[in-house]
Amino acid sequence: MKIGFIGLGNMGGPMAANLAKEGHEVMGFDMADVQIDGVQMAGSGAEAATGADVVITMLPNGQILRSVAEDLVPVMTKGATLVDCSTVDVDSARAVAQQCADAGLQFVDAPVSGGIGGAAAGTLTFMAGGSQGAFDAAKPLFDIMGQKAVHCGDAGAGQAAKICNNMILGITMIGTCEAFALADKLGLDRQKMFDVVSTSSGYSWSMNAYCPAPGVGPQSPADNDYKPGFASELMLKDLRLSQQAADSVDADTPMGALAQALYAVFVEDEDGKGKDFSAMLPRFEKSSRHDR
Repeated sequence: MKIGFIGLGNMGGPMAANLAKEGHEVMGFDMADVQIDGVQMAGSGAEAATGADVVITMLPNGQILRSVAEDLVPVMTKGATLVDCSTVDVDSARAVAQQCADAGLQFVDAPVSGGIGGAAAGTLTFMAGGSQGAFDAAKPLFDIMGQKAVHCGDAGAGQAAKICNNMILGITMIGTCEAFALADKLGLDRQKMFDVVSTSSGYSWSMNAYCPAPGVGPQSPADNDYKPGFASELMLKDLRLSQQAADSVDADTPMGALAQALYAVFVEDEDGKGKDFSAMLPRFEKSSRHDR
């Protein structure tokens, strides 16, 4: 299959490399000067998209997606599929889906979960929105880049699933970090806390798979000085998308709003930028009720 891949950063680069390893003809483009094993580099996004059966984008935000789509859609072959793996706002995903439909193209919004490690290992989870036909066209590529792909519904449904999932993740990570900080001040050993909570009603992915306490539970960024697997600023971006979506449909999400506010302070006013989102734990270790 001939594939165009636009956006070859920490996530897109390994994803494109995995497609090339499986024998697909991949032509890529990125604004940065990068070289990806097995990927032929193009001089522009339009060049990478011309003649491709599937074009994949991995971009920072919805505004950039809309701008890039203006360049890609006119040169894509009628009947080809545009697959956007970025995490963007639902409105942008639906706008580009309509633009593709008007041009005789298929579109899938397919944000991912699994981080940089999952991109490299080919174990991502894809949350996909679009027609069944568009999903079927992209599914063989999802199977190479990931371990699971869920067709969530029409255009925009993939983004909806991603921002709801990450709103839960942001909320539960804050709760997990607060609980460890409280346990410390109560004199409870962290390992004993983990042994109880990880097999009790406090069980969560944040506790069991991505424990924010160094030396406790499976290996996680906490054991590597909180170097990001998923950066705090990316969590803030996703929480802001969740609250933007909540505003658009008048959904009451007080915990999501509070999580957004806490990560905003952490990233913009404290030292959270460039650290993993689980670095909320040392933040809570240093703070007290009187700091609020």
